[in-house]
Amino acid sequence: MKTKQKYTAGFREQALSKVLQRGSRTIGSVADELGVNMLTLKTWMKKAAPAAPAEAGVQTRRPSDWSPQERLQALQQSYGLDGEALNAWCRRQGLFAHHLTQWREQFCTAGVSAQAQPGAREVRELKQANEQLQRELGRKEKALAEAAALLVLQKKCRALFGEGA
Repeated sequence: MKTKQKYTAGFREQALSKVLQRGSRTIGSVADELGVNMLTLKTWMKKAAPAAPAEAGVQTRRPSDWSPQERLQALQQSYGLDGEALNAWCRRQGLFAHHLTQWREQFCTAGVSAQAQPGAREVRELKQANEQLQRELGRKEKALAEAAALLVLQKKCRALFGEGA
């Protein structure tokens, strides 16, 4: 019979931090890495979730779950902080400094790419407008060719029958 393993509060805290910062990895892979049962880790996560708001502003969400507005606010709040002050601020928010760097780069490149390239919707609208203009141009070219042919026939008919103008 297996005995129930006891984990220290510090280990639980580190494990929860690792799970919340896991990126695209699964909870199971983090549990395997830590040598903890996945269900135990999920239980710790459930127990920690309601307790988080009671703590002094500590975030327990993953950085990838932050909305763009929250990310911008975090960048504004952390602007000008350096070294230990930045690390302390990040710990209170449940972040790492590299998350802030990544978010800053995303905001900067998103603005540039949005200005440089139209979105898929704009491209589709432009293609539809272009196709409509092409159809209209083709219709007008056919009408013009028909009018020219009628004028040529009218001129030949006058010349043939001698009706003069």
